[in-house]
Amino acid sequence: MLDLYHHGSSVCAAKVRWGMVEKNLEFNARYIDILKGEQFDPEYLKLNPKAVVPTLVHDGKVVTESTLILEYLDLVFPEKKLTPEDPMAYVRTRFWTKALDEYLHLACGTLTFASAHRHIIRKKLTEEALAEFLASTPADSVTKDWAGRKNQLVAFGFEAPGVAEMVQMHDEYLRKMNEDLQAHRWLASDEFGLADVSLTPYVNRIAMMGMSEWWENGRYPYLEDWWKRIQAWPSFKSSILDWCPEDLTNDLMTYGSKSWSEVKPILGIA
Repeated sequence: MLDLYHHGSSVCAAKVRWGMVEKNLEFNARYIDILKGEQFDPEYLKLNPKAVVPTLVHDGKVVTESTLILEYLDLVFPEKKLTPEDPMAYVRTRFWTKALDEYLHLACGTLTFASAHRHIIRKKLTEEALAEFLASTPADSVTKDWAGRKNQLVAFGFEAPGVAEMVQMHDEYLRKMNEDLQAHRWLASDEFGLADVSLTPYVNRIAMMGMSEWWENGRYPYLEDWWKRIQAWPSFKSSILDWCPEDLTNDLMTYGSKSWSEVKPILGIA
């Protein structure tokens, strides 16, 4: 039995959900509302002490960290693998999953909180509940300093230290995607695979916040073409978009769109 603890807008949860659907795996979806603080429930913390999603429980065995979950699933259920067999395609895939874990995830989290999540949690929570929410983040969470960083992002938004650098880092990896997509149809090769599954939620996050102009109008044309093909992929909508509640989808678009005017100057877009 596979139990997946996840959240509708979590980029890490989205890539695991999509990977499981692509591998034709049945699973029990257990929703954790990370914007209400359900990840801090003591019972969930026993499964995932970092208080993040996703968490996979397979026949009583607990696996955390989204990249590792997908690697685990490819090993345990090899009938339809997402990881390519070709050595160079494998290396290119590992470049992207490594880049996500080390750089892009923090950049995306920073952008998301500065643009939208800071407003969403203020709308959802009372001041007392918000203070408890912020205080509950473990010291070792998304990063070693995420608790303090999140406090700054909620309080100051784009004025928080390091936000511009994180936006530029996000842009750097979109540019790298555009470069790789000049060489082959999908990110790691001419075959759709784990790199595409893993990167899609990070591009989708920008789109859901009304910031698709980031790569449009000839800025990153190969990425724009890839994104159109991703959206047309049969399982994309049901695996990623449909799991995000309507009110959260609307909030991401509303607050994200308002924040685009703060992102554009950082990117040098007129």
